[in-house]
Amino acid sequence: MNQHNEHSRQAERDWMVDTQIVRGGITDARVVAAMRRVPRHHFIPDYESEDAYGDFPLPIGHAQTISQPYIVAYMTEALKLQPGEKVLEIGTGSGYQAAILAELGAQVFTIEIVKPLAQYARDNLSKLGYDQVWVRAGDGYEGWPEERPFDAIIITAAPDHIPSPLLEQLAVGGRLILPVGDYSQNLVLIRRTEEGYQRTELLPVRFVPMTGQAEKGTPSP
Repeated sequence: MNQHNEHSRQAERDWMVDTQIVRGGITDARVVAAMRRVPRHHFIPDYESEDAYGDFPLPIGHAQTISQPYIVAYMTEALKLQPGEKVLEIGTGSGYQAAILAELGAQVFTIEIVKPLAQYARDNLSKLGYDQVWVRAGDGYEGWPEERPFDAIIITAAPDHIPSPLLEQLAVGGRLILPVGDYSQNLVLIRRTEEGYQRTELLPVRFVPMTGQAEKGTPSP
């Protein structure tokens, strides 16, 4: 894309942040800055590019979506990430959420069950220089055991229960955020403590369902 077009897209991005993110109540300056920097239009198909900075999710192919910008910012802020923390993402999609996490200085390990999308995300992230993001194609239900423990885990598709392998891969003091439910979903934040797990219900949301083993897994206690 030419420089003029990239400049105009920055103006769109600033509009998105000012009207959707800041006005929506996101106050973490680092999250706001990351949302201004990451070129969302590079993470969606060309035919959707005109709507890249709109206040809604967009299809990215394979019956998957890129989340509404506000939800990306909200989930990121809720994790309270510090630079250098290790984050596991389940549901890479096109790689946009992973890029936002990387902008905050996180090491990001991200798993996408749809192989062509995993490759699309890998290409997007590589082109934009996010070399602290590792993308794996596969079922994220079992997490990424060889890289545990994680300081934070973010799930961007909705299981009907919290996968127990992911709880086990969370460090003490770590945070897990995910949508839980079938048709009616709630965004839930789990914090691991020395004593166990603290659960906080945040807000109602609508995500695509988590597929693979999550569809036949057993609810964790």
